[in-house]
Amino acid sequence: MSTDQPGNGSPRNNAPQGGGTGGGEGGAPPPGGTPPPGGTPPSGGTPPPGGTPPGGTPPYGGSPYGGGPYGDPYGSGYGADPLAGMPPLANRGRRLVARIIDALLIGVPVSIIMYVIVGGVDYFSTSSTQAGRQSTVSGVTMLAYLIYEGLMLANRGQTVGKMAMKIRVAMLANGSIPTGQAAWIRAAVYTLPEIVPCCGFIFWLVNVLWCTWDKPYQQCLHDKAAKTVVVSTEPR
Repeated sequence: MSTDQPGNGSPRNNAPQGGGTGGGEGGAPPPGGTPPPGGTPPSGGTPPPGGTPPGGTPPYGGSPYGGGPYGDPYGSGYGADPLAGMPPLANRGRRLVARIIDALLIGVPVSIIMYVIVGGVDYFSTSSTQAGRQSTVSGVTMLAYLIYEGLMLANRGQTVGKMAMKIRVAMLANGSIPTGQAAWIRAAVYTLPEIVPCCGFIFWLVNVLWCTWDKPYQQCLHDKAAKTVVVSTEPR
């Protein structure tokens, strides 16, 4: 029998010991190397598809309203639906009818009261007397409307016209009833520019038409100033 066979403690064919640093069978992978299938990725590595990115923060922040504009007021989450999580936007026709109802609700009583106080007003006359009456009646009407809208929005987010049309004003950030400041800013930007002759009416017209092309929230300029949006109150 040959005596040239290696002993029990000698490696076969000069192969390194299994407990060495190399990549032999059963050895540990080199630092920073690829983990075995199903293993834990190295610290700071790429998470598996669909997983949470490092740090544990989900994309776009998320919110109780589903991560839409309520929690991201101007829809900065590219690729996300900016209207997700919020009630349907109010129909523009309903918004117009609500304004007409409110204008009649304030305009008719104020006109009757002012007629009793200052007499009839001829809006086509250029006389100084009629011009003074026109300014007085217009000023009182705008002031009454400003107070009416500011108080109603600050208390319940709706005027009488909006209640009739089943729509309401909400804060864009979280869907709540407008704060006192936001309610009065919205009412003032809608009402007060008409004080300025000619230019005031042009601004008012652009303001109320702005919602017809504004995307994605269909805001008028007074909505943008107050950071509000008009939504439906009807159940889906």
